[in-house]
Order: sequence, then structure tokens, then C-alpha cells
Amino acid sequence: MKRSPDVVIIGGGVIGVSVQYALAEAGIVNTKLLEMGTLSSGSTGRSQAILRAHYSNEVTANLAWHSLKIFREFADITGATSGYKKTGYVLAVGGDDAPAMRDNLSMHKRLGIDVSEVSSEDIKDICPGIRIEENEVFAFESEAGYADPYAVTTGYANKATQLGALIEESTEVISICVSGGRIRGVQTEKYFLDTDTVIVSAGPWSGPLLKKLGVDLGLRTVRHQVIILRRQDGLLTWHPIIGDVTNNYSARPDLSNLTMIGVGEDELVGPTDYNQGVDLQVVERASESIVRRFPSMERAFYSGGWSGLFTTTPDWHPVIGGIEGIEGMYCTVGFSGHGFKLAPMVGKVMSEIVIHGKSKTIDVSNLNAHRFERQEFLRSRYGMQVLA
Repeated sequence: MKRSPDVVIIGGGVIGVSVQYALAEAGIVNTKLLEMGTLSSGSTGRSQAILRAHYSNEVTANLAWHSLKIFREFADITGATSGYKKTGYVLAVGGDDAPAMRDNLSMHKRLGIDVSEVSSEDIKDICPGIRIEENEVFAFESEAGYADPYAVTTGYANKATQLGALIEESTEVISICVSGGRIRGVQTEKYFLDTDTVIVSAGPWSGPLLKKLGVDLGLRTVRHQVIILRRQDGLLTWHPIIGDVTNNYSARPDLSNLTMIGVGEDELVGPTDYNQGVDLQVVERASESIVRRFPSMERAFYSGGWSGLFTTTPDWHPVIGGIEGIEGMYCTVGFSGHGFKLAPMVGKVMSEIVIHGKSKTIDVSNLNAHRFERQEFLRSRYGMQVLA
């Protein structure tokens, strides 16, 4: 008779498969991941996929930095490419944010992150064609870059199944069953599945699922737009990833002459009922913003774009850990736009929490599920919450 899974993971984005892989690598192979659509079909597949470690809090900076090492070594670990491309990451802030940036850099250096403040003259060499505004300061993270969300998700999934784990797509979880203060199983649209351990990693669909259990983590889904511009040959041949706090956007290069601009996290939408394209007025604002930074982009061509979802928490930091009062219930939710870049280490620490009761590699105890009711918020040093 087939044994019930030791662990059921809900959600087949990059977080869910990273958790399943880490459990399998640690010897917990009797797991089953349930995905309502196909792997990487939710927020993961619509990520801007930037990899950088510049954060305002030690826990997220640490998770991102150690994840970046895994992205670089992904082929050795899983046998599949991550698509990692090293571009470097430039942070541009106005004079008022200079103390915050320098505080962050001090923290990053203590963690071993390769980052430094750079002069206005040096930034012109790092970032050709850049326009510098009065009193701006800059930081540069040399190892930053981007990767391929689909390749990473399928790489983890294939390795986990090779180790003995199971993945089932096109299977929606309707509810999580709890009795006597502990997990008893999950009800899917097709069948009931017995288990005593559930990990919710369902991205935008996590909130409604958890609320059925009376668990409200303050999750909200907001629309994030990505605008693609095609640079004209000979005007701006290349640029690193830039986090432009002054002009409130992030941008990364792609292929030979494309720039992807991420903007707009102020529209509350549902997990399914939102415009997955981009808004013309947002395209215009994003284009104006990047032209202020790179004047030659005035002659760039609009080449489309898309919208995805950020699942945010009240402090724009994820919830990683167990749920008090429900034995066997765990969450990796609310990544607020950080999920892809943190995913490798989130899988690692979540597996440690399930197996050992606490994370050992990186202490993520301050990302617990009950910090909001205790008013234990993590804060961003900048106005851009994605740098929290």
C-alpha cells in the first residue's frame, strides 16, 4: 500500500520546488508538491529575475547573498543551468538617502558581501552613458546579475524527483484539514491526501487558503509591471542592473540590446483578475524616468512587457516558519518581490525548520508568522520597499 506523503508542499513556483529539493537533499524524499497550474506559471514566471543582495535588513541580505552563490553554482548542484548572467548592480540614491546607503553597505561588508561605494567618476566607467544628478551617491555590487526563473524552477523540480520526490501539476488544493490542533491532510479538487505536515508556498493564492484556517498574515497582492525597451545600436550598448531610488524604478539588461524596467507596486488586485499587460501611462512614466538617467534611451523603442504579482506582507518581508497553534503547519509566503533572488536559501532554511525545529544555516526567526500582531516589523531604509 502506498504511504501517505511525509510532507505536502502547496505551490509549484521557485520557492515550492526549492523547499522540496532541500528536503530531498536532506533525506526527506517522501514528499508531494501540488501545483494548480504548471510549474513556474504564477509569480515566478513573471519575475524580473534580478539577483542582488542590497537590502536594509541582515536576514534578507544574507539570504540573497548566499542564494547568489547557489545560482552561480547551480549546474554543479542540480545538473541544470540557472541562466545566471553577471552584470553588476548599481544603486543610485539622492543625498538624503546617503546615510541609509552607507549604513547598509557597512552591514553588507560585515556579512561578506562584495559591495562598495563608488565615486561619480568611477560610476561613469561602470555605467557608460549615465547621467548623474546633484548630490547623488552610488553603490556597486559586482557579483549581482540575473537568471532564468523557468530554468531554475525546472532544475530544482527535476533534481527533487530524481531523488524520489513527487510533483503533481494541474491539481488545486481546496483546503487544508486541521483537527485537534494539528494537520491531518489536504483536500484537492480531485481527492483527499493524508499527511501530517503541510508547507504553503502558493504565492498570491496563499492568503485565501490560509484564511480558511483563520490564519491572516496581512497578505496583499499588488500588480508589478515590467516594461521592455529596445536600445538603439551605437547609443547605449550595455548597462548593469540599476536600482534607481531617485527615479523609483529598477532596470536590467537582457540579451544584446533590451532593457527591462520594473515599476509600479501600488495597485491592489486579486490573484487572477488583473491586467497581465502593461498600461500606456506607466510605459510613458517609465520611459521618462530612464531617460533622466540615460539620456540616449530617449531614442529607445517600446517592445512590450507584462505584469505579474507581488504578494506583500505589512513589512514587505516574507513569512518563513511554522504557524503557532497548528502542529505540522508551515509557510513560505509573502515575498513582496524578493522571492526569486532568495529562493535557494529559503528552501534550505525551511527544510531545516521542518527537520530540526529551527533554521541553522541562517537565522530567520525574525521572519516568523506572528511578528505583525506583536508589532515586530522589519523596516526599509529607503522609500522603495523592494529594498527592505
